[in-house]
Amino acid sequence: MVQRAMEFHDDVVAQGFRLDEVSYATLINGLCKTGDTRAALRLLRQIERPNVIMYSTIIDSLCKVKLVSDAYDLYSEMVARRIPPNAVTYNALINGFCIVGRFQQAVGLLNEMVLQCIDAEVHTFNILVEALCKEGNVKEAKNVFAVMVKQGLEPNIVSYSSLMDGYCLVKEVNKAKDIFNFMVQRGVTPDVQSYTIIINGLCKIKMVDEAWSLLNEMHSKKIIADTICYNSLIDGLCKLGRSFDAWKLVNEMNHRGIPPNVITYNPLLDVLCKSHHVDRAIALIKKIEEQGIQPNMYTFTVLMDGLCKVGRLKDAQEIFQDILIKGYNLNVRTYSVMIDGYCKEGLFDEALILMSKMESSGCIPDAVTYGIIIRALFKKGENEMAEKLLREMVARSLH
Repeated sequence: MVQRAMEFHDDVVAQGFRLDEVSYATLINGLCKTGDTRAALRLLRQIERPNVIMYSTIIDSLCKVKLVSDAYDLYSEMVARRIPPNAVTYNALINGFCIVGRFQQAVGLLNEMVLQCIDAEVHTFNILVEALCKEGNVKEAKNVFAVMVKQGLEPNIVSYSSLMDGYCLVKEVNKAKDIFNFMVQRGVTPDVQSYTIIINGLCKIKMVDEAWSLLNEMHSKKIIADTICYNSLIDGLCKLGRSFDAWKLVNEMNHRGIPPNVITYNPLLDVLCKSHHVDRAIALIKKIEEQGIQPNMYTFTVLMDGLCKVGRLKDAQEIFQDILIKGYNLNVRTYSVMIDGYCKEGLFDEALILMSKMESSGCIPDAVTYGIIIRALFKKGENEMAEKLLREMVARSLH
């Protein structure tokens, strides 16, 4: 469709005519949406009087593919041509700088907006607050939040949720709870996401009973908890060895029509494998596969680790070969588990061969991988090989 529109444009231009601003803006938007930003830029160069909409559309498109420097150059060009940027232009750039982690430039653009008396919306501030919180820079996020309030803007559920998430990320869950309570006092109704953030944060610091009471509060307020919310609590319970309570929640999910996924079952599988109930773990994997739930790399890694720890290396090898054939992207943890399995059986040659294969497949061994082999070699009195690997590890700055 866009291609046909461009052909029409070329025919019109060839006959000495020009399209109007709306038509050009529509064409540029179409090219950007189909990912052809360079063609949109070439078209912009042909327009006698481009406007802020055309520039902003291309700037936004460049930022989405992380070409933020190019986007900023275009912004500088429009300023030089006395085409005033608007809130859409700034939002695109601020978001772009946040995507590539250049937060100071993003904050600088927000300050520029304020100085230029361009009305920044709550959405503009939210972009920055969310990005800074995800980086763990909650202090700076709180400053941006304060500027938003000072500008007379009312923070919304996204603003509060981003701050809560930031505090939970740096394990300051009490501060996240304070934000939650303040939000309620301000008349902003919590949603499933804001509850889930606090539940997840509490579970991470082992306060699962308080998290569970929040889930019950959601039920009483007719807020329907989703799979993500339940998964946080199930994981927290399993980490504390409370798998019986975790299973109660899985049953509750099924009763309420909330579909469990592979992330729901992985902590339960982990508990079974760590308590050496590997046959029950295998049975559970078969059961979830019958339900149409596809196991992921974590599932297989946990199972292989469990099998290795009960001396069933051959079974672990079969699973390892199977996932290789099926084209799964094996990670460092998966390789390390198999290497550990070989070392436990004294099969050091196989362990070293697998580590070599691991590297050749583009998966670089980490300190854990090296540590497994080195410790096993020292234990067996293979000091020369252990020291060689230790020097190699240090040379790679993995200590």
